[in-house]
Amino acid sequence: MPPSDAAVVTATLRDIHAALGGVLHGDAGLTIRRIASLEAAGPDELSFVSHARYASQIATTKAGVLIVPPALVEAASVRGACLETPGPYLYFARLTQWWRARLDAEEALESPAIHPTSSVHPSAVLGDGVNVGPYAVIEAGAVVGDGARIGAHAVLERRARVGAGTRLAPRVVVGRDCAIGARGIVHAGVVIGADGFGFAPHQGEWIKIEQLGAVCIGDDVEIGANCCIDRGALEDTVIEDGVKLDNLIQIGHNVHIGRHTAMAGCVGVAGSARIGAHCTVGGGAVVLGHLTLADHVHISAASVVMRSILQPGQYSGVFPIDDNKSWEKNAATLRQLHRLRERIKALENRS
Repeated sequence: MPPSDAAVVTATLRDIHAALGGVLHGDAGLTIRRIASLEAAGPDELSFVSHARYASQIATTKAGVLIVPPALVEAASVRGACLETPGPYLYFARLTQWWRARLDAEEALESPAIHPTSSVHPSAVLGDGVNVGPYAVIEAGAVVGDGARIGAHAVLERRARVGAGTRLAPRVVVGRDCAIGARGIVHAGVVIGADGFGFAPHQGEWIKIEQLGAVCIGDDVEIGANCCIDRGALEDTVIEDGVKLDNLIQIGHNVHIGRHTAMAGCVGVAGSARIGAHCTVGGGAVVLGHLTLADHVHISAASVVMRSILQPGQYSGVFPIDDNKSWEKNAATLRQLHRLRERIKALENRS
């Protein structure tokens, strides 16, 4: 099957080198139309080799340009043009960002800045170069920073704030008084600022606790499709700079996530949990409410975090479901298994 026309941009190797640096070897005027994998790349496409163990693929790829580390420059230069950099994977990441910016610029020229079907309240404040898609709604007092993009059917409720250069995909909702900083990426279907799950039990019924806080999200945050980030009950739910959330993640009310933490798909974080900076949480893992994870804690996929973790490191744990009383006894026994094993070994050595 031939490649689609998605992500096609016309740029010269000179353009790329001027924007991102590195050492250019070969024809600077070579035209590049796409970034591609080593296996699929063609003569007008660019790819990268991040490590010497992939050196054998240099001779077989049809890519017109390769991004390579210094150790592979000689092999890459024999077959054609290349860009030399000590960190090819990082260079590739920066290149994708540059490429996306060019794609967005081209798309912006094809559509009106404020679509005529959108609804923008007169008291809303829109910065320079803002793009608002079809049927988007921006309510009273909302503020949108310079160069932000608001997708089709997206909703910014009263006094919501979106930072400069942030992109909201179609059908994103940013609730009243909630804020996301600059250069964010929010994928389709995300809800920021739904009510947290707060109810008071009374005579067999659940009495709603109104959620009076908001959500405060920092700069350079990416939020995957269909994530839900609940507003705080009284104080705000906080997501600090550089956090990356995969698809289908639930963040409960009053959760605090430290900077540059990353979570894979289907993670659930219950209310008032506090997760440190530079943590990772594997897919499908659960963090129970009111717990604390220190900085640099890494949780394996499908684990259930049932106690605070105050020391950096990798943690894993899955335990079969049971009635709660039996489960607690078995869990307590399990935590003593190593000590019991050592006692048994000592008894065996005595006999």
